[in-house]
Amino acid sequence: MRKLFLFFLLSLIAVSWVKADEGMWLLKELNRESVARMKELGFTFPVNKLYDEKNASLKDAVVIFGGGCSGVAVSDKGLIFTNHHCGYGAIQKLSSVEADYLKNGFKADNQQQELYADGLTVSFLRSMEEVTDQILPKVPMVLSEVQREQAIDSISDELLRQYDNDPFTSARIIPFYSGNKYYKVVYDVFRDIRLVVTPPSSVGKYGGDTDNWMWPRHTGDFSVFRVYADRNNKPAKYSVDNVPYRPKYVVPVSLGGVKEGDYAMTIGYPGSTQRYLSSFGIAQQMESENKPRIEVRGAKQDIWWDAMTKNDTIRLKYANKYAGSSNYWKNSMGMNEALVKLDVLAQKRQLEKRLSDWINSNEKNRAKYGHLLKTLEETYTGSTDLARYTTYFLETFNNGIELIRFANTILQFDMDGTEEDKSEFINDRIIESYKNYEPKLDRKVLPVLMRLYEQRVPAEYLPDIYNKIKTEFDGDYDKYADWLFANSQFTNLPDLMKLLKNVDTETLVQDPAMELALSTKDMGYEITERMMSAYENMMRGERELMAALMEMDSKKNFYPDATFTQRMSYGSVKGYKPRDGVWYDYYTTEKGVLEKYRENDPEFHLEPKIIEALKKRDFGRYGAKDGTMRVNFLSDNDITGGNSGSPVFNGKAELIGLAFDGNWEALSGDIVFEPEMQRTISVDIRYVLYTIDKIMEAPHIVRELNIVK
Repeated sequence: MRKLFLFFLLSLIAVSWVKADEGMWLLKELNRESVARMKELGFTFPVNKLYDEKNASLKDAVVIFGGGCSGVAVSDKGLIFTNHHCGYGAIQKLSSVEADYLKNGFKADNQQQELYADGLTVSFLRSMEEVTDQILPKVPMVLSEVQREQAIDSISDELLRQYDNDPFTSARIIPFYSGNKYYKVVYDVFRDIRLVVTPPSSVGKYGGDTDNWMWPRHTGDFSVFRVYADRNNKPAKYSVDNVPYRPKYVVPVSLGGVKEGDYAMTIGYPGSTQRYLSSFGIAQQMESENKPRIEVRGAKQDIWWDAMTKNDTIRLKYANKYAGSSNYWKNSMGMNEALVKLDVLAQKRQLEKRLSDWINSNEKNRAKYGHLLKTLEETYTGSTDLARYTTYFLETFNNGIELIRFANTILQFDMDGTEEDKSEFINDRIIESYKNYEPKLDRKVLPVLMRLYEQRVPAEYLPDIYNKIKTEFDGDYDKYADWLFANSQFTNLPDLMKLLKNVDTETLVQDPAMELALSTKDMGYEITERMMSAYENMMRGERELMAALMEMDSKKNFYPDATFTQRMSYGSVKGYKPRDGVWYDYYTTEKGVLEKYRENDPEFHLEPKIIEALKKRDFGRYGAKDGTMRVNFLSDNDITGGNSGSPVFNGKAELIGLAFDGNWEALSGDIVFEPEMQRTISVDIRYVLYTIDKIMEAPHIVRELNIVK
């Protein structure tokens, strides 16, 4: 909840002290200490070839895949390796019950058979230019935190105006180091992306939710796409005349494998971290965000999962939505558990005690920061209950009941717009959404979530629609749901199309679904207004806390917090000790894949040909020296959400794996890096190539790669 309202704040909370090999480093800002440590660990690649805007460099090969993942260019014909779960939405969209690529996988025998993934983009980093001096001097010091951000946004819009009408360029102004530095980051956006190879979900999603965030892992989490460009190698809309893109830099793929202690480096696009969130903010996140999210999503997902396992059509419609919802549902559980086990709150409070002593050490510090910790404590503790109600509201009405989201989308429909604009809105915003919607399933979700919301929040936070349910339906949410879905024209696409074409806005808002949406929207505004003063104090307090910590430890090396910009982390291949008497090795093999197999289980089933191939153990050049097939491996790289699909490199900057997950014991990693516990889980590139070559029978794809040993 707080992330939605304070996203721009949390993207500013930007630095941390370096512990072990902690850090998500900007390639453009690597310091001597980091480079020295990289070389100590085994890095031999030329440092000047990591980032170069004038000449081809490694940064040119690492891409933003879609809207929230990473990927890597591995051939001079535009092949991109990323995770299966990153391509999941595109694969789902291309699938049908008759051609179920999620279930059965897909391979293109030639480029003509590759499938265009409508709406999917791949973005290559063009440049990063510091623009701090063009922003901060223009921001008045007397503004509130919200006004300050609005002013920065306005200035940023002017700096980016030159890119407004270019569909193939994406540009953003990104704050770093607690808003003390700003970069203009520019990307080349390619919009003709085609599916080349994807394994069956029994490989790409092996273990499902049960194994998500867990080790040991046995998941072949990869998919292969190709970027297409025009004849001049420039981004272009989809066309049969387009040709494979020729990347500036192509990553060689290593068959050398990994062993304990080997250098490991990830480059990708981590989403966001909160490494310097105050102890008060962490406590509120645990109690008022994570716990309500776990409860509401759990109730919704139980209903979805039951329907998905019984009906293939519903499974295809809801596969991507379920995966996205359940990922952060389980993440919230793991985060709370890890924060407690690692005693993170005590560590933060110890740091804040040291800060308090520093503040009180002289009059200058007291004058500048004397109010800070008390204000933060009062703000967070005073808003704990309201923050919890807000999360219940958002998870129920914004993220839970789909019909409300559809109605809110339709509210943006311009009845008086041109026919061209209306047609574009309907095609892009409505038709696509309804393709993956099952009204009968939403009908089951609605009464469960509305009843749960009533049980968890005081009556004053109930939208007005609850009065209608009480007076006209005797408080029976199932009766209300039956009435709503029987009388709303929003529950199926044909009726909605007729409604949009033949009625005015006044008639439209009388639909029962719109009545529900408007009622919840009104309450949303009211909750936000009540929280606004707390948000303002949180934003200012966290920003000042960061400034105070940086001032207190001015000789420390700092790295910017994650902001979905290209970052590098370095470390080593290694296992870990999750608890007393237990040691996890750094790799898994095909033996564990077969051990987990359960026939017809939705999470651990394998097709007979996969079982046969793994039992045969004819791994050839893809096998390890001991004759096994290495499936996944661990490293102590510092990653977070958005790093999915990130290439993992050895010391020569050769591809050895694709990062796809973190470990359960360190799901507190967005808040604190724990070097002895935090691990990155990657799919071994040899398992990827074996699957492409032998399981999917697409050796021509492997032949495209620059293979090294």
